[in-house]
Amino acid sequence: MKRRELMLAALTAPALGLPLLARAHHGWGSFDQDRPIYLEGRVTRSRWQNPHAELELEIPAGLKVPAGLAQRAIPAQTAPVDGKALLAKAVVPNRKDRKWEIELAPLTRMNAWNVAEIKVGDTLSVVGFIFKEEKGEPILRAEYLFIGDRAYGLRSSPA
Repeated sequence: MKRRELMLAALTAPALGLPLLARAHHGWGSFDQDRPIYLEGRVTRSRWQNPHAELELEIPAGLKVPAGLAQRAIPAQTAPVDGKALLAKAVVPNRKDRKWEIELAPLTRMNAWNVAEIKVGDTLSVVGFIFKEEKGEPILRAEYLFIGDRAYGLRSSPA
């Protein structure tokens, strides 16, 4: 399809009530990277595809940051992330949403970390970032993923 035809299709699809070809991708600039958020719960939906894997996580009422989160072992990664400081600052969100969309890493990075495909019903925890001032949809961009006793640093590849 030529560029002009593609642009025309993208512009007319919403007017016709048709879904767009791709969902908007969220850049890091929209997320509050000064306020890490902790979530844990059960996976209710999993999309294991690019541009990045996504989960829907159902969190329990009354969620609290677990004691000792800052002492959890985290892996070295190629991005300069102060993981211990990030975990020490983690808080739960103020908003009361029970279902959160979790944006993980691209599949190539998930494979580099040897993360097995996450399935509906799995339980996990995650530390990451949400939209500034907790505005907008309940979306968290994952920095660290914890499954069982394993931790994965998703900002970059393993060091």
